[in-house]
Amino acid sequence: MRRREVLSLVAGLMAGWPVLVRAQQPVKPVVGYLSVQAASERPAYLAALRKGMAAQGFIDGENVTIGTHSADGKLDRLPGLAAELVRRQVAAIVCAGGSPAALAAKQATETIPIVFISGGDPVQLGLVSSLNQPGQNLTGVYFVLSELVGKRLALMHELLPNAKRIAALINPENPAEAEPAVRNLSAAGQAMGLDIKVFNARTGPEIEAAFAAMTDWRAEALFVGPDPVFSTQRAQLISFPASHSLAASYFLRDFVEAGGLMSYGADNVQNHGEMGVYVGRILKGEKPGDLPVIQPTKYELVLNLKTAKSLGLNVPPTLIATADAIIE
Repeated sequence: MRRREVLSLVAGLMAGWPVLVRAQQPVKPVVGYLSVQAASERPAYLAALRKGMAAQGFIDGENVTIGTHSADGKLDRLPGLAAELVRRQVAAIVCAGGSPAALAAKQATETIPIVFISGGDPVQLGLVSSLNQPGQNLTGVYFVLSELVGKRLALMHELLPNAKRIAALINPENPAEAEPAVRNLSAAGQAMGLDIKVFNARTGPEIEAAFAAMTDWRAEALFVGPDPVFSTQRAQLISFPASHSLAASYFLRDFVEAGGLMSYGADNVQNHGEMGVYVGRILKGEKPGDLPVIQPTKYELVLNLKTAKSLGLNVPPTLIATADAIIE
């Protein structure tokens, strides 16, 4: 072969080299993060998810991409967002919007792995076959919410032994968590001799109307039912009790850290870390149906003593001693 022909062949191979390199580079998997509330409003949750994935060797922005999709507090948007993630052919879907997000994702796909966090019983909801052997394409974290309302009510009664008229704010649009919460709350209230009245609300204006009705009813305390939509209305649900000198109980510590009085529930930051670990294991090849649904073993009581003081409440020393976190 002549020298000129050899040089031409080498030049041609070098010109095509970048194309060959790009073609051989692995495709970076995308993990869809489906939430009722914008991820920017819960940075600690997304950070915990990233940390859990990193523990399995998956770094967001390096060898994996997390794409966040928020329903902005509107549950009816979840099915469309889940369908969009399926069209994008994401490697996995993380459902951070409680039971509604998990149900929307399950309806959208039977093949893409789904890692959920649910306050409702995932077996009863039809998300998994069993907690130990989920089966199909779903697994995740089941942090009990509805079943804790009795404990929450007992803690509120310990703080407010003379309060008898308890207003309960419930979102009827989420029956998976609302209906068992109402049943358990009614039973616990009856056992304690309390008058429980349910006020239904979904949107900001509906919550405002419910608050007005509570005032007319002369409620002595507020019990905020477990629901992801209420997390998007956190400021409203804290400001009303404060302005009406009303003690309130919440289902997540986020409310108490933002100025609410008290909460009892699982550590959702830790829960998101567990979800991140599961996502990493699935990206490595494990099947979600073989990963048992995680059930947190620790539930935390959080008290805001500054808020208690502003409400003129004397928190019993026994309750302070019981609390897992005190905000002063």
